[in-house]
Amino acid sequence: MNEPVLARLQHLMTLREEVETLGAGPWTPTADWADSDAYLTLHLDVPGIDPERLEMHEEGGMLTVAGERAAPQGLLSAERPSGVFRRVLAFPREVMPQSGEAHLAGGVLTVRFQKKHPTIDVHSADMHRDGNHSG
Repeated sequence: MNEPVLARLQHLMTLREEVETLGAGPWTPTADWADSDAYLTLHLDVPGIDPERLEMHEEGGMLTVAGERAAPQGLLSAERPSGVFRRVLAFPREVMPQSGEAHLAGGVLTVRFQKKHPTIDVHSADMHRDGNHSG
């Protein structure tokens, strides 16, 4: 596929995600994708969520993350959202199916996936092959 088609497809997937999350819950955790040579990593902000209340499901190039944050008892005012959430995220790159490794720390869920087509740094590969490490 060419770049305009891929950009349009990504836009449509984002719109689909927004529509799906309209009725999915009172809040939506923010997400970032990071790309490295061999891995694609999702960072999802889920502070205050019990790891036992998190679920992930991967299917057809999409990742669904769902969970629930309980509302504290005896609130005098409430600004932080609570309740159920559900995010459906399109993988920005192809990954190996079921390769996700999840870690929750500091309120951030980090899930690392092995890329189907790792990125190769040609300049670095040339330096190692030629034995020239001076840059």
